[in-house]
Amino acid sequence: MKKINKMKIFALIILMSSGFLAHNLFGQINSAETLILDMVHHNPGEEPYNSAYNDPAVMKEMGYNGKVYFLFESPALAINWESVDKDILPKGSDDRKWVDAKAAQIKKMHAACKAQDMDIYAMSDLVLFPKRLIQKYNMEETFGDPNNPQTVKFIRAQIDEIFTQFPAMDGLVVRIGETYLHDAPYHKGSILDRQDADNTIIPLIQILREEICVKRNKKLIFRTWRSFDVKLNTYIKVNDAIEPHPNLTISIKHCEGDFHRANAFSKVIGQGRHKQIIEVQCAREYEGKGAYPNYIANGVINGFEEHMRMPEEKINSLSEFVEKRPDLYAGVWTWTRGGGWDGPYIKDEMWCDVNAWVMAQWAKDPKQTEESILNRYASERIHLKGGDVAKFRKLCLLSAEAVVRGRNSTYRDMMPSWTRDQGMAWPGTPKDAVAQQRNLHQKDESIVQWKEIVKLAKAIHWENDEAANHAVGSAEYGLYLFKIYRSLIYMAYADSKGDGKGVEKWIKAYDKAWAKYNALPKKYSSLATLYTKEYKRHTRNCADDKVNELRSKY
Repeated sequence: MKKINKMKIFALIILMSSGFLAHNLFGQINSAETLILDMVHHNPGEEPYNSAYNDPAVMKEMGYNGKVYFLFESPALAINWESVDKDILPKGSDDRKWVDAKAAQIKKMHAACKAQDMDIYAMSDLVLFPKRLIQKYNMEETFGDPNNPQTVKFIRAQIDEIFTQFPAMDGLVVRIGETYLHDAPYHKGSILDRQDADNTIIPLIQILREEICVKRNKKLIFRTWRSFDVKLNTYIKVNDAIEPHPNLTISIKHCEGDFHRANAFSKVIGQGRHKQIIEVQCAREYEGKGAYPNYIANGVINGFEEHMRMPEEKINSLSEFVEKRPDLYAGVWTWTRGGGWDGPYIKDEMWCDVNAWVMAQWAKDPKQTEESILNRYASERIHLKGGDVAKFRKLCLLSAEAVVRGRNSTYRDMMPSWTRDQGMAWPGTPKDAVAQQRNLHQKDESIVQWKEIVKLAKAIHWENDEAANHAVGSAEYGLYLFKIYRSLIYMAYADSKGDGKGVEKWIKAYDKAWAKYNALPKKYSSLATLYTKEYKRHTRNCADDKVNELRSKY
């Protein structure tokens, strides 16, 4: 009996030293198989971002093991289709020259990625074919239908050419929720009924699973975005119809809809039987794109405050997902930069860097606490010492509270997209009296928090003058931008009640905040570009136009 116990103890020591027991206590997570991916989401139709995150060496050092190349860096745009029909992209034609140049660019990127032993993925819209192909085979009305035999034939041929002509590829990320053609002059895209499980989603995944996962032993990551990400019954239907495969992963944003604070935590995370990778935006397109402090990694990992009211049995964070369904956890996919359109354009990437670094470090070892990782970031990556580490953490956590209160509320009392990219629309106001007062109170809370953020930024002993200039300047950027937000929201309330004096008061506050905000670049050299009064893209009822109407009205 004693010999057996000694053997058990010896075996236990071996298991612990190998890390096996530790991972099993956390729920059967194989860190070697965890996907830790990043993508730089360039603005469609613009010059690509000049970002450190384009460099695979930088990403590997941060803890990532793979890159997802953006839509317009996808081999779907760079295959020559010669195995199908040499007349689709004839040699010497403008479209063939464009495709060949794109292929050379992509292969150069892939070589740099493989040199760092990083896995290579590319995001692709489906269905996406050359215009000549669609025209030649009379597919204008049918090519977006994944049940059409001709469409199926060309999808299979497309996959074959992608992996034949770009053999370094480890996998493909597929989305059907949108189709961008801003940087694809010779291609055309379409998908019919993208939310139809029976006629679109299931047939398409089955084709891709067979061609990518089974035939070629490559990875398929299928995005749920704007397709089957918010309707649980649709997700379950798709889940039940598709046989799991080790190479098949479903991609889900951590919140429902777009990357908005106060949106619900995704109800499909932790459901079904397919591996899931979670998408996280680090430079939030609705929240300044890294122009001001905005630490979201803690909320994604541990749960945002607005999700704390969820029922106990519901998953409300990534840590809870990993704890309850470790069998489904495939990893994390961050967008270090990008999403949305236009600016602000940042010069210093620190505020997206902290989100990305913490998410990557946590993803590979979820046993770590977020706090320990953030403290390591402060000391190891931006070289803070002593009490400044705690001040930095306090600043980061305050930024999460200030942002949700200043743009919306913790109860989602406002339409979240009223301000986005580099502009703002006239804000809507809740009709419910309780929501009205709560919303206004949280706007005041936000400004108090932003003032504390500025104080903390000034109190921290940063590594050098350049770092201090950016930290303090970006904190003030947030303060005055959110003062503009508050003045607009109070102004909207006053106008809704016919309160002329209130409107006049908040117009003065609005003008003062803009003046302070516009003066910041003279003081701080590394600031992002500013929001503009005139910006109207993707926003209705430009806020400044409405303010000018009220100047005359009252």
